[in-house]
Amino acid sequence: MKKFRLYALVWALFFCSTVLSQQRYATHPVKEGETIYSIAKQYRVTPYSILQENPEIKNAEEIQPNTILIIPVGNDYRGAVSTKPLQEEVVIEEPRQIEPIGYTRHRVRKRETLFSLTQKYDVTEEQIKRYNKVLYSEPLKKGMVLQIPQYPELTEEEERALDFETYVVQPKETRWSIAHKYGITVDSLLVLNPNLPKNTSYLAVGQELELPRPKGDSLSEQEVAIFESYTVPKSMGLFRVSQNYGISVDSVMKLNPEIVEIGGLKEGMVLRLPKPKPKSQEVNTENYLFYEVKPKQNIFRLTQNLKISRDSLYLLNPELENGLKVGMVLKLPKDKTEVLDVKNALILDTFNLVDSLNINNHPNILVMLPFRLDRINFLNSEKTENQVASRRDITYAMGLYTGALVAADSLKKLGVSVNLKVMDTELSLDRVKLELSQRPLFGVDAIFGPVGPDLLGEVAVQANTNDIPVIAPFADKSELSLSNVFFSYPNDEVLRERILGYVNKMRENQAIIVIADEKHQEAKDSILAKFPMARVAKMSEDGSLHLIDFQTMLSEQEENWVFVETDQANLAASVTSILNASNAEVIDEESGETKTIVVKMFTTNYNNAFEGESVSRPHLSNLDFTFPSAYRMVENNAFTKAYIKKFGHEPDRYAVRGFDLMMDLLLKLSFKKNLFESARVIGETEYIGNRFNYFNDWSSGFFNKAAYLMQYDDLRIKQLETK
Repeated sequence: MKKFRLYALVWALFFCSTVLSQQRYATHPVKEGETIYSIAKQYRVTPYSILQENPEIKNAEEIQPNTILIIPVGNDYRGAVSTKPLQEEVVIEEPRQIEPIGYTRHRVRKRETLFSLTQKYDVTEEQIKRYNKVLYSEPLKKGMVLQIPQYPELTEEEERALDFETYVVQPKETRWSIAHKYGITVDSLLVLNPNLPKNTSYLAVGQELELPRPKGDSLSEQEVAIFESYTVPKSMGLFRVSQNYGISVDSVMKLNPEIVEIGGLKEGMVLRLPKPKPKSQEVNTENYLFYEVKPKQNIFRLTQNLKISRDSLYLLNPELENGLKVGMVLKLPKDKTEVLDVKNALILDTFNLVDSLNINNHPNILVMLPFRLDRINFLNSEKTENQVASRRDITYAMGLYTGALVAADSLKKLGVSVNLKVMDTELSLDRVKLELSQRPLFGVDAIFGPVGPDLLGEVAVQANTNDIPVIAPFADKSELSLSNVFFSYPNDEVLRERILGYVNKMRENQAIIVIADEKHQEAKDSILAKFPMARVAKMSEDGSLHLIDFQTMLSEQEENWVFVETDQANLAASVTSILNASNAEVIDEESGETKTIVVKMFTTNYNNAFEGESVSRPHLSNLDFTFPSAYRMVENNAFTKAYIKKFGHEPDRYAVRGFDLMMDLLLKLSFKKNLFESARVIGETEYIGNRFNYFNDWSSGFFNKAAYLMQYDDLRIKQLETK
């Protein structure tokens, strides 16, 4: 009996395969006015069966005349027929994966994230997970040992291979049907395949064409969406349903396999379809970022530069199905703001200004600084030397100027001719007015200086009549509306937000305490607004810290992060000493256990009070003292060597700033002669000790919103890298 059943099963399978392999087919040239439905009725088959045999027909509502259709027909059909064996299962070629050339062993440290690892090793999160499969099911943890793949640099040909594929022409296919299948025009097909003859539309079976690689079915992304039920109304076709819901016909059928079982879409059927996104999600700068496609870019390079997957890019920008075009404006998720350079919702390209120089641009700069030659007695060398050493205005003027000279020399070595003209402002408004009346600003591309609010206002107003930008070396704002001024120093709000944002990211359950004197109530209020659970330490009547009250605030279970807001050297010194002494082991009176109190020190406003001789550097190091800064400490580098060679001594802080300001100015003017236009398309720049990232307030000028985070560590001040 078992043997009989086995024979029966084998015979049934053989019979079914024989019948299927002998399916009969007719060919039908589409005539003017015919539809897929009228043709299906003529051959007594379903529209869906025709679509199955003619996969190049994507728009069933608009089939083209003279298209040759393959029609599956039954045994009762009396016209000309042919038979063809069942095609083997089509294997869809997956996009070529780039194989790593090696691996780096990495032990995960505290507070590291997948994103920070992608930035450190220049790989994607998916590439890390692919070779560390535990990350598919577990979050990243301290102590994990990962192998990070190392990839070779891709050539342009290899990048192109990831965006395009080779297509083999099948029987009865035409240029139009293939172009339609890939969502491109016949003209685009000819551009991609210049070897195709222009005087004929003939295609040979087996001919190979280069075509844009399709992004694939988006159903996998829809599976995580919210679904709804849809009742099919009268005269509703599959194509129209797919268009209404923004998914492919294949996706509709995969979600609703009963369509195939009953031979097509029927009135009254209830379908399961992804719920459309609400119309309230309008395309605006609150929901999205935007990027303009530049010449010679391709999809692979865009996904790498914009840090987004191919599927996500296509999902947000379905027009990419028709090809990438120069000038297209692409949408990206708002959360990319943290990893891309963004201005006013527009993503900026990151490029090397040195590689973008136009040596035909010759910047003309007017330098206006208080050299105070009117106060120097050149007849007495000893007195002159003392004057230069003792006067702060001369010190910073000479520092800015000497640093600027080294920057100009650097540009000249790159082939850019620079013309610097110098004016001694003498810190005199009358002097500046006189000089400007005698020296017209015609031909000046930018003004470097002056220093002082009155002088800055006068110069900016006169320069504005000639559309000349003014670079303020130290100013962070003005009471006047100076639309042509670049305020190069980040203001208190920028610095405050920098440190508060960092603490907010790093904080887990640490206790936050604020110590602020009377003059720094605004800083205290900002900290409390960011951290409502922070506690404020009491101050004594003499302005010192109320020690007993403060000690009761210290937590023995969690770290204590203390903000110290003052510009009084005595208070900074005493508080630093108290905080350092609080970093100690204590014995719990009830349990007898030894506990360690941990205290770390912060400030939103780093000033001279923290640099006084009475403030202990070892104490600041023990407290991991962290603060925002407009500049970073300079190590021995090429600029330092060039400066020493030119002037015989090491550069001070002002010389470093003069170099950075002038280098930034000259590079931007060499890139584009109009500084206002350069500032709008160039993002953050960084040089020896300063960063610049200007944001334009149309009525008030350009403001620098770039700053550093610095931290005392082992008696040194280091730049703190943040996530």
